[in-house]
Amino acid sequence: MSGTAAERMVYMSESKGLIIVNTGNGKGKTTAALGLGLRAWGQGLRVLVLQFIKGNWKYGELQSAARMGENFVIRQLGEGFVRNVKEDAIAEHQDAAESALADAKQEMMSGNWDMIILDEINYAIKFGLLATDKVVELLETKPQSLHLVLTGREARQEIIDRADLVTEMKEIKHPLKQGIKAQKGIEF
Repeated sequence: MSGTAAERMVYMSESKGLIIVNTGNGKGKTTAALGLGLRAWGQGLRVLVLQFIKGNWKYGELQSAARMGENFVIRQLGEGFVRNVKEDAIAEHQDAAESALADAKQEMMSGNWDMIILDEINYAIKFGLLATDKVVELLETKPQSLHLVLTGREARQEIIDRADLVTEMKEIKHPLKQGIKAQKGIEF
């Protein structure tokens, strides 16, 4: 940031940690959150991404984050996609989501991060892995200076009401509907 030391101090004293929600049925919620994280990292902020659903797959963002060092960290905490999961396996997904939520709270309070991205946390709520009130409670305990970003479809109104910024991605056209398979570097 340019400007005098006094100007930078005014900026810092006026900054406030925001609650940001990326939701909607369109592609790009996680991508937008990661772009925001990249911007924050570029400004010297420490960024943590906790992935509530993703697990086991080697997404491109994992390789990028590994190259960025200790101030941009991604942790896959989920058991993978939940849709069409057999009923006997849902408990594993619920346990993983509850554990991820506990990790999120611990990391929020640690003071180690300036931005935490809770990737696909809205999906975890949608699929019954987390209770909405537990996520709302997490939002209410957010430290003043921490930026918190939540992604996933169908964000609950209680979460939207507490957010400072909400963006809804709307699908207009998608290659999968044209029979085009997921593309490396685009979907993963």
